[in-house]
Amino acid sequence: MKDLLPELCDRYAEQLTLIPAAWKSFGGKVAFYGEVVTLRCYLDNSLVREILSQKGNGKVLLVDGNGALEKALLGDQLAILAQENGWQGVIVYGAVRDVHTLSQIDLGVQALGASPFKTDKRGAGEKNTSLEIAGVTVLPGDYIYADWNGVLISTHAVDMSEFD
Repeated sequence: MKDLLPELCDRYAEQLTLIPAAWKSFGGKVAFYGEVVTLRCYLDNSLVREILSQKGNGKVLLVDGNGALEKALLGDQLAILAQENGWQGVIVYGAVRDVHTLSQIDLGVQALGASPFKTDKRGAGEKNTSLEIAGVTVLPGDYIYADWNGVLISTHAVDMSEFD
């Protein structure tokens, strides 16, 4: 289902919170959802690689890049790694790159924008931490739902059986 979020909001509005940011869809998977793994990093994607190297088991990595668009926190190589390890998607509150190639990978990718520049590699960041993105608090283990309509968060999984 390409317009998943309107359907979810019609049925589960009281359980869902919109993360009100100017998200853009870059991945080959239009609609995606899963349990959230959180990461905070600024202009350094070392920990993005570390996390996506692990089995994702249908989860979604939410990366808080502080909204920075100077350097991309996700590119084609990390997206392929995520797909190979079973991640459903990656949402970056910041920039991605290799956008044409990202659109060909069966992975959900949302971000604020694109930048052709790669990041520094200092190993900086915080894994599995509380994030505040666009005024919304997101905790590891929350559930996230995304499509072209935006990004929703919930503390509990909603029944997705009727949408698959």
